[in-house]
Amino acid sequence: MKRLLVVSPRFPPVNAAEMHRARLSLPYFSEFGWEPHVLAVGARHQPDADTDPLLLETVPPDVPVTHVGAVPLRWSRACGIGNVALRAWLPLYRAGRRLIRERRIDLVYFSTTMFMALPLGRLWKRTLGVPYVIDMQDPWVAAPAAGTGRKRALADHLHAVLEPFTMRQVDGLIAVSAAYTTTLRGRYPAIAPDTCATIPFGASAADLDVARRLAWRNPFFTPGDGRIHGVSVGRGGDDMAIAAEILFRAWRHIEQTRAVPADLLFVGTDYAPAGQGRRTIAPLAEASGVAAAVTESPDRMPYFHGLRLLADADFLIVLGSEDAQYSPSKVYPYLLTGRPLVAILHEASPVVDLLRRAGAGVVVTFSGRASIDASAAAQAAALPRVLDGGRETTVDPSLFEAFSARELTRQQCALFDAVMAHRLSASTVTCPA
Repeated sequence: MKRLLVVSPRFPPVNAAEMHRARLSLPYFSEFGWEPHVLAVGARHQPDADTDPLLLETVPPDVPVTHVGAVPLRWSRACGIGNVALRAWLPLYRAGRRLIRERRIDLVYFSTTMFMALPLGRLWKRTLGVPYVIDMQDPWVAAPAAGTGRKRALADHLHAVLEPFTMRQVDGLIAVSAAYTTTLRGRYPAIAPDTCATIPFGASAADLDVARRLAWRNPFFTPGDGRIHGVSVGRGGDDMAIAAEILFRAWRHIEQTRAVPADLLFVGTDYAPAGQGRRTIAPLAEASGVAAAVTESPDRMPYFHGLRLLADADFLIVLGSEDAQYSPSKVYPYLLTGRPLVAILHEASPVVDLLRRAGAGVVVTFSGRASIDASAAAQAAALPRVLDGGRETTVDPSLFEAFSARELTRQQCALFDAVMAHRLSASTVTCPA
């Protein structure tokens, strides 16, 4: 059994989208030959983070998790630093060194969007010889930095310096979009193609079972109240404006042609602390003349409450980004709920083909602002199928297996094995004849 150190600074009970890849994989790593040990930052050292204690129940009790501390926010914010990876950088470095030596770790796996933690891989490799793999859930240099002015410029500079420092020695890449690895291999040709893999986020039926058992009262609507409730749980943002405008133009057309006892609900659209979120969806509804049908709650929801809200809905809404590389991770748990989908995605989105094969509702695509009118017309023509078709849909069971947590963990472990084989091959010296 090979030993794997999983570095995930924001880990349960912290409710952060980036940790789900690692969390969902933990029950299956050993099945495919890898024994995991998690390195994380303790939740009490992340007081500005959302937490969901139920997440802890989904972490296998036999998987060891090492938590480290961090510089308190009350001190670091005086210097303009809130990022948990920066505040915990030295404790993560020291704990990682100790675990690599004591546990005889074979491979380090970074599964996080806390980019400032990733250079630790090169430092550990330099001093301890352990290879590292990075799970690229978002672009690094292209990621928007926090703050404005001087702070923004400094963060952008750090990203521009640390990405090449880290990527020139990385042993393998996993990404949610093939475009991410293509871009990085273009910048860093030494990254071998056989140590890169495109693996989407998966979903767990066990998570949905936990959500359905919750003793929880839906604060937004009462299921079965005679109205049709369309729900989206997850981030909004300016990059989703085209998709939202297509939906709302289509909705306005529907309202003008028939009575629609329906509401559209968008929850958890901003990552800001509770009460400080910015609405990015409701203003577009107002501009399209459908404000009465749309409710936006920017505050984040606990993970399992969000799943329960999806299960309570009559249909689910997927708004895609104008960034063609964006792969909405929400698609997979959405499909598990068995609810019809109304998806508006960039035509090059990696999940368009999957959703069309699933046949779980309506999928409309766009190419840019010039395509809004045509896409809205297509959406308006297709929406009655969802509104009149009931709240249950059937998806080919073979598709569920394709994005199950177990199958996607198998793919991760295959990549880890390829990295180890590549290193073994590279270290073999052929003697001259």
